[in-house]
Amino acid sequence: MRWVEAILDELSEATSWGYRPGAPPATEPAAMGALALAGHGRHEAAQRACRWLVSLQADDGALGISAAEAAPHWPTGLAVLAWKTIGGAAEYETAIAKALAWLLAVRGETSPRSDEVGHDTTAIGWPWVEGTHAWVEPTAFNLLALKATGHAAHPRARWGAGLLVDRLLTSGGCNYGNTVVLGQALRAHVEPTGLALAALAGEGDPTGKIARSIEYLDKTLDRSTTAASLAYGLMGLAAHGRVSIAAGEWLASAAERTRRRGASPHRLALLALAALGTDCPILLGTNR
Repeated sequence: MRWVEAILDELSEATSWGYRPGAPPATEPAAMGALALAGHGRHEAAQRACRWLVSLQADDGALGISAAEAAPHWPTGLAVLAWKTIGGAAEYETAIAKALAWLLAVRGETSPRSDEVGHDTTAIGWPWVEGTHAWVEPTAFNLLALKATGHAAHPRARWGAGLLVDRLLTSGGCNYGNTVVLGQALRAHVEPTGLALAALAGEGDPTGKIARSIEYLDKTLDRSTTAASLAYGLMGLAAHGRVSIAAGEWLASAAERTRRRGASPHRLALLALAALGTDCPILLGTNR
């Protein structure tokens, strides 16, 4: 696919990876860039991003948003995924061990159950910001990191998976983490649904919410889906063995639109990752 090679060339030649062209480097785009490059066999270029992530790691193992923003630390699990994917170097094993110690020590704040809240407020997962409630996306990132490093059976991984299933809507899909607000059921969004499903690969679900979430993505994704949502949606489906025959066309269209709007390194990396289908390194260790 020519569009994928063009993206990989651009990521390989980059000296930093940000959310926008020319923007300062940030942890999430760098980790996604490393994953995309490594997944497509461009290990030397991926190493540069991984080493930059090591340089950003604090003594306690956590990574902030960027060199200029040392907190919050929600991207830490993404760095673990990048380091584990590239593998081999002692510096990455040390960085992974430190990051995992931090991940296992941090949890979202819980509160007593309430009939006014649609989800289980006692469930343990990860927050965007330490000292706040746990939400879908940071929990999914960190659950993927635990699975990739062989900790799928760890109690924190089991609790994280339970939280994600709990936060899926009864009708399928999920929002940012709430299911009901002020008595109103929230609508599903593609991006968090895809990410949650990626992290939930291989998990059992007697409620049927995982299956209905897969159906939601199957029905919702199309050529017009925005880049990040399309990428995560396709990764979520791939985690459960579902690969659309139209995925390549949709991704190519999204890449073209992204380039017209400024060629965000972050979004381009996500699209290149999604193009790997079931071989996407984000799914490492998920027992698909």
